[in-house]
Amino acid sequence: MSLFTRTAAAPVDALKGRSEPIPTAETSFINGRPLKGPYPPGLELAHFAMGCFWGVERKFWQVDGVWVTAVGYMGGETPNPTYEQTCSGRTGHTETVRVVFDPAKVSYEALLKLFWEGHDPTQGMRQGNDVGSQYRSAIFTASPAQEAAARASQAAYQQALTDAGRGRITTEIAPGGEFYFAEDYHQQYLAKNPNGYCGVGGTGVVCPIGVGVTA
Repeated sequence: MSLFTRTAAAPVDALKGRSEPIPTAETSFINGRPLKGPYPPGLELAHFAMGCFWGVERKFWQVDGVWVTAVGYMGGETPNPTYEQTCSGRTGHTETVRVVFDPAKVSYEALLKLFWEGHDPTQGMRQGNDVGSQYRSAIFTASPAQEAAARASQAAYQQALTDAGRGRITTEIAPGGEFYFAEDYHQQYLAKNPNGYCGVGGTGVVCPIGVGVTA
């Protein structure tokens, strides 16, 4: 099980949502590729939540081997939520980045390393000054292999954090459910607004994956 038990909205308390997706962009502002697919054969999906998705998405679109990225809401109960609903804390969702990647060019383990080092996974329902269940740390897996890799990497990074005198990881690791695409203006936000807000920062502790440790 995950080291973290989330306390976001339970199904009985969750906002109702809507039956149809909210309007959003169809293609990436960066490379014009389709955000919602279809994606080329052989590519894989990964979903990471590590605070405000504006800065998180930029971390991943800069990786060689990542074909396209998108931001959205995941991990909760409310169907097709808006940003405002997600910020209320009553959807159960967390701000999440979809990463479509070519495993022949970049491994899932390399993405996990970026995930752990790119934020502070010990903060629970917050990331820096961004407070609320929508900013919690999470890995939503697409397969048993991804889940095994995520949990192994968590164990490796926890040891590194412990050795550095840091706290316990609160990251949620769970099978991925529905990914709801966020509104147009959120997609590739920091490419559209280079000086925009980015509240995501790491611990400075290196994740040992890739230096003799495998996930």
